[in-house]
Amino acid sequence: MSEELPPPDAADREPVDAVDEVRATDADAWATAVAEDLAAEKARRRTQYGPPPGSAAEELRKLVDNVAEKLSGIQSPLLGGIAGPAAQQVVKQVVQQAKAAVEPVIERNPDVFDHLAAAGGELLAAYRSAVQAQEQRWSRRDDTLRDKGEDPGPERIDLD
Repeated sequence: MSEELPPPDAADREPVDAVDEVRATDADAWATAVAEDLAAEKARRRTQYGPPPGSAAEELRKLVDNVAEKLSGIQSPLLGGIAGPAAQQVVKQVVQQAKAAVEPVIERNPDVFDHLAAAGGELLAAYRSAVQAQEQRWSRRDDTLRDKGEDPGPERIDLD
């Protein structure tokens, strides 16, 4: 008879491997759900705002390529029909030399351009802060003079 029925405590216990597998599956399910949500959010933003900008080095490379393309396509009416093709060839050579000089710098130092872009953003934020603070001082001065019934009139701005 003992061969037909398992012992009473064996039915209540799950194998250890099954418990570990369930825990691993739960962790994987969470990671998978987060990854899917992130991918969906990125896709939504891409459709709404377009592709995200690349690194500063990639953007500089695109700028150089676009400027080179525009300069190569310029027809100069000042040089006339005789010097036009020769001038265009000179422009193309100068553009190619500039690209050849810029490309190695971009490839060797891509992080530098990211840092420069971040520094430019910080400088812009500092400038905005200074301008906003000055505007607030000007508007307070005008308000206090108007409250007294005086005309604030023009104010000389010292740019030094």
